[in-house]
Amino acid sequence: MKQFLDENFLLSNATAQRLYYEYAKDMPIIDYHNHLPPNEVAEDKNFENITRVWLNGDHYKWRAMRANGVEEAYITGNKSDWEKFRAWAATVPYTLRNPLYQWTHLELQRYFGISDILNADTAKKIYDETSARLQTKEYSVRSLLEKMNVKLICTTDDPVDNLQYHQQIKNDGWKVKVLPTFRPDKAMNVDDVNTFNNYLTNLEKASDISISTYNDYIAALKKRHDFFVANHCSVSDHGLEEIYAEEYSQTEIAGIFAKIRSGGTLTLEESRKFKSAMLVTFAGWDWKKGFVQQYHLGALRNNNSRMLKQLGPDTGWDSVGNFSQAKALAKFLDRLDSENKLAKTIIYNLNPADNELFATMIGNFNDGTTAGKIQWGSSWWFLDQKDGMTKQINALSNMGLLSRFIGMLTDSRSFLSFPRHEYFRRLLCNLFGEEIENGELPNDINWIGKVVQDICYNNAKDYFNWQHIDEPNKTTVKA
Repeated sequence: MKQFLDENFLLSNATAQRLYYEYAKDMPIIDYHNHLPPNEVAEDKNFENITRVWLNGDHYKWRAMRANGVEEAYITGNKSDWEKFRAWAATVPYTLRNPLYQWTHLELQRYFGISDILNADTAKKIYDETSARLQTKEYSVRSLLEKMNVKLICTTDDPVDNLQYHQQIKNDGWKVKVLPTFRPDKAMNVDDVNTFNNYLTNLEKASDISISTYNDYIAALKKRHDFFVANHCSVSDHGLEEIYAEEYSQTEIAGIFAKIRSGGTLTLEESRKFKSAMLVTFAGWDWKKGFVQQYHLGALRNNNSRMLKQLGPDTGWDSVGNFSQAKALAKFLDRLDSENKLAKTIIYNLNPADNELFATMIGNFNDGTTAGKIQWGSSWWFLDQKDGMTKQINALSNMGLLSRFIGMLTDSRSFLSFPRHEYFRRLLCNLFGEEIENGELPNDINWIGKVVQDICYNNAKDYFNWQHIDEPNKTTVKA
């Protein structure tokens, strides 16, 4: 019987072990999509205790605690940090076979060297030991990233953000690159006209442009896009239920915008047309600036209206959606391709039923200009676990080129989430190792080891054109 999370965790044979330890383990990390707060990196924050870094903001754990019957006061409420941690520790034994069980103990091992099983009995010891360490310089935010051999991260940033913390990090000359991502979801979400008009007030302030007409609005957003570019941004991201690809005219969109500014309520058709126009506009800017554009599709968000009012978004009330993705996604990509404005693109699905759809969609628009121009992104959110990642890797292998895959990301708000890259690498090496030992692949360790290294790091470095990753930081442009 193997020991829980031993050195060969997920590595079922000698070939898998060799691939992992000789080729994958020591490769640096590029985390090209996450939700880490840049202010905490800029400040090189030390967390007071493990609750602050591990539980605050982690809706994965919150959902598990709620399912285990834990009162909200111990999750997002006013109970003390110790009481919240104790409630999580008491929940952990009930998370068996949920990825949270393995992630929890992997993070305790990798960051703190703690191999104890977390439960109600060990909670106090683990809380005290980890919290004491977190208050030291060796466990500051930057040290935590360095400990995991992180070379570059991309945060997720709204067009109105002033990027002051990204500027501060660069001017500090810190060796880890922290780059912004242009995420204009709020800048095109017109489902609630009042909320959208309030957002435009913030956009006016950020751009120093008064917004009365559609042309004003476009000018303000373009100015912010240019500002992001000046601050070393080369990646955009969109979090959408589905791609919008309605037919529209510029006259129609200008009229819809005028209706918005006058406080009118849009029809569903008007809303979809407006979003379609903005996606094409953003994609054109991204193509012109040489961006990589990302589309995270398929989340059904904020399902519990009562708790949304109480806690706000991103607090654990989202699920997998069953949207029809294929036709609109193909139409959108085809329009950009036909106009020769299709940038490097990564598409992510949240519904595993769409795996083969996305795996084949990327092949429709690869044009030979660059290897893997259109990527099917790694399993994310509800799918970034053993079963979800295995299915994604297998579908991509069957219908595309796994060897050109740009690999894993955390999509996380936690500075303790980076062992997910190790988890992915172990799983990847095991899949190759099993097929080598079964005679399904040749025993060419050097070549397959190179492919593993490419998927872990090199492909992303080349795809995003981040050859400067080891160069000193450069001066940034202020707002």
